Amino acid sequence: MESQLQKLDRILRPTGSVFYGWYIVGAAGGIQMLSGLLWMQSYGAYVVLLQEDFGWSKTLVAGAFALTRIESGILGPLQGWLVDRFGPRVILRIGILIFGIGFIMFSQIDGLITFYLTFALIAVGSSLGGFATLMVPLVNWFSTHRAKAVALSQIGFSVGGLSVPVIILCMEAFGWRATAMISGVVVILVGLPLVQVVRHKPRDFGEYPDGIADDQASGSSSPNFFGGQDFTARQAMRTRAFWLISIGHACALLTVSAVMVHLVPHLTQYLDYSLSQAGLVVALMTAFQMLGQVGGGYLGDRFNKRFICIACMSAHTLGLLLLAYADTPLMVLTFAMLHGLAWGIRGPLMVALRADYFGPSSFGTIMGFSSLIVMLGMSTGPLFAGYMADTYGDYQIAFALLAGGAFMGSFCFFSATRPIHPQGSEGNLGSE
Repeated sequence: MESQLQKLDRILRPTGSVFYGWYIVGAAGGIQMLSGLLWMQSYGAYVVLLQEDFGWSKTLVAGAFALTRIESGILGPLQGWLVDRFGPRVILRIGILIFGIGFIMFSQIDGLITFYLTFALIAVGSSLGGFATLMVPLVNWFSTHRAKAVALSQIGFSVGGLSVPVIILCMEAFGWRATAMISGVVVILVGLPLVQVVRHKPRDFGEYPDGIADDQASGSSSPNFFGGQDFTARQAMRTRAFWLISIGHACALLTVSAVMVHLVPHLTQYLDYSLSQAGLVVALMTAFQMLGQVGGGYLGDRFNKRFICIACMSAHTLGLLLLAYADTPLMVLTFAMLHGLAWGIRGPLMVALRADYFGPSSFGTIMGFSSLIVMLGMSTGPLFAGYMADTYGDYQIAFALLAGGAFMGSFCFFSATRPIHPQGSEGNLGSE
């Protein structure tokens, strides 16, 4: 029997040397760590301090996040086409620069208009230099081990969330303006060297997906082996699966985005947690997200991705209900564990499932058009939660209703069966 170490060595070094795709995974993880640490996972802390300084309502502060998600969604189709056309490295460079400059400008805001404008700049930069662009090279460089590669790269985002208490300490010690300024400089100095590692397609460099030549890969017993015909973006959008996965993904991000923006305010303003204690809850949630990402990568390459996604949506639902009605620390901790696990397991499968169904050739464009739907969940969640909290005085009703939205998303994944290619083949032969 082959030992676990031998299996790992075979995955990392299929031809005797480390497969270059794993270096891309590491670089993608580093770039996502910057986004998770400095912006996405830290935004809740900025919300609390911005409200203290400017007296803005929760709806106004959440509105900036919502508008940036709408902007990113609208940018998605163009971004996807640009990545497919010119490659990810050029787009990542542009995005990292805009992301860093946006943070530097954010540190100087003096009112609501400049707040919204600088956050729009941050949104464009983080989108061009972030998740959607990074997933394109990964789905090209991996087939059999695609879910693992995506999951490992997303651990970088989780490491960022796990480090949020450090950002909160910086805010408390130096203020949010200095923290934002330093963040912008770090994004540029660290992000640009990482971008240099990223390459678009393995065949352009004499490599093969997973590091295995086609004649060797054809004998693979993996359920995710790519053996079907790629869909164009137009063909993909004519399938039921494209719309159901996109709507299900949007339902998941209703909860994820609302938690990112409003978890810290909910804990500090209504459950009497200190800012540091709230940061520890975020860190715990992120730790379980990391566990989920490792487990999701392993499970996703072996079992039916749709059914795993259904289970994750149910966990999102239960977790958010616990948060809505939390009156003990145990309920908050259970929420953090459930939500973190569900987010971590489901996240990589959103990418891998689309790649399995539609193939890698037009993946950037397909993801771009899908983002038009997904951004509805990402933008609506925080805006809705903020409005409900301003109206009713707390987040209980908002979180309970958003939990129902997550539960509805499970039915989308249940119905998102593999599409049939218009020319008669069953698309990619990856597992459902």
